[in-house]
Amino acid sequence: MLNGRDLRIDFFRGLALIFIFWDHIPHNPLAALTVRNFGLSDAAEIFVFLAGYAAVLAYGKIARRDGLLVASVKILRRAWVLYVVHIFLLAVLMGIVFFANSHIETRDLVQDMGLQYFLSNPQQALTDELLLRFKPNLMDPLPLYIVLLIGLPLVLPMLLRKARYVVGVSLALYLIAPYWNLSSQEGGVWFFNPMAWQFLFILGGALALYSQNNPAIDPRPLRRQPLFLSAAVYLLLTGLLALSWKWPQVHEAFMPVALGELIYPISKTNLSPMRLLHFLALVYVVAKLVPHSDWLNQWFARQICRMGRYSLEVFCLGVILAPLADMFNALGDDAWIMQVFSALLGVGLMAVLAMWLDWNKRLGLPPNRPL
Repeated sequence: MLNGRDLRIDFFRGLALIFIFWDHIPHNPLAALTVRNFGLSDAAEIFVFLAGYAAVLAYGKIARRDGLLVASVKILRRAWVLYVVHIFLLAVLMGIVFFANSHIETRDLVQDMGLQYFLSNPQQALTDELLLRFKPNLMDPLPLYIVLLIGLPLVLPMLLRKARYVVGVSLALYLIAPYWNLSSQEGGVWFFNPMAWQFLFILGGALALYSQNNPAIDPRPLRRQPLFLSAAVYLLLTGLLALSWKWPQVHEAFMPVALGELIYPISKTNLSPMRLLHFLALVYVVAKLVPHSDWLNQWFARQICRMGRYSLEVFCLGVILAPLADMFNALGDDAWIMQVFSALLGVGLMAVLAMWLDWNKRLGLPPNRPL
């Protein structure tokens, strides 16, 4: 804990940002180390869940201290800042991709990034951009977060009083999400369906409020906790399932046809129940196995925690660095050493940005006041 702040939240937010960056670089060997390779969920679930956890924790505190009106104004102001950042980031991303595409011949970055729509329909694409309908690859998480924040003032009052009712309504929306999505460019829909992913955001916020007054302390050994054992077994089985996808013949040989028809497709757009259950099991097991301890004060952990504290800025830098890393890899003939170097260099730059933001914040604080 740091001044009442759970450093584990910062750590796993920072780790999710690293995983997202690595997953966004095509053919990146380090992407094999990210969480998506060992289960059904990935870093997107971590990002949205912890975004809800942190948002409700922060704005809930403001609501109790200054009133719901002040909290709502600050939430909407934050959403506006994110909206402006999204527009600016998309413009920068397009400039980088068009520049990179003119310097490499081995692949079409414009096509890979989903920017062909802008070239063929520039006027409509600009309108869709302002309406959050035009979302090239890498840009999906930010519009989702903007929509979730805009909706937070509507649920925060009840969430602070009767969180279980809000979770119930949120669950109902989640269940009808496969039949209800927002429209995107060219008649498509949002890759992250807000009607489904809001449930994970709300669960994060509800857990933040619950954990404040109900510390999860169970004196029994983990081997005697049925819920922990059930979650661990589910993670093991789904981990084996995810690994089997790397060998399609093995997967087909051992996957019963009836079971395959039952569980597939495991939709990311609508946050399939199997993905959701996998992530919740992962949260529970990690919360049990990773205690508050001095390891979070080690140098390497502190860098990741700092990245998690400045998640918006670090995420935006990662979006910009991913196509640049892809360009450098292509210019280096996709050599393994170049791919690893660009992936590690990108994480280093993200850590430097967080360090600079932290130092800049300290300059504006009165002497002896903690962060």
